[in-house]
Amino acid sequence: MIIIAGLGNIGMQYKNTFHNIGFKVLDKVADKLSITFSKEKYKSLIGQGTYKGESIMLVKPTTYMNNSGEALTLLKQKYNDARIIVAVDDIDLPKGKIRYREHGKPGTHNGLRSIVQYIGEDFERVRVGIGRDESKPLADYVLSNIKKEDEELFNQAIEQASELILEKIS
Repeated sequence: MIIIAGLGNIGMQYKNTFHNIGFKVLDKVADKLSITFSKEKYKSLIGQGTYKGESIMLVKPTTYMNNSGEALTLLKQKYNDARIIVAVDDIDLPKGKIRYREHGKPGTHNGLRSIVQYIGEDFERVRVGIGRDESKPLADYVLSNIKKEDEELFNQAIEQASELILEKIS
């Protein structure tokens, strides 16, 4: 079993924010694999399918970003040996830059901190850079909507991140 989680916040008011990049990456993966989010379980919206002979579970935690670990720990308890890949935004990377890590520290990201707190550092991450806006407090920036002039850049980054996730599944 491979669990692919996209981090974000539920609710229409967050739909186009920087902090929902993980949800957007997961939506792109779902489109590519023809998977729909048809269940609500493990404090998450769940979609299931297969890819390259592997069982895939797509997961959007409904706990809001800063409590994402609550959902992942429930999944880890049920699927102890599952491989976990997490897609997430990253203010420490330039806008549109993609970074993959097999494991590691959460950095400044509260969603990753929550996951590390609950299940440890042994999960893969695909980070999509959102840059920083020093003129805004951090929380205001990550919860702000992506600007029109940046939409194409982020659409390309989301596409690249989804392709990277599928490449990592072997």
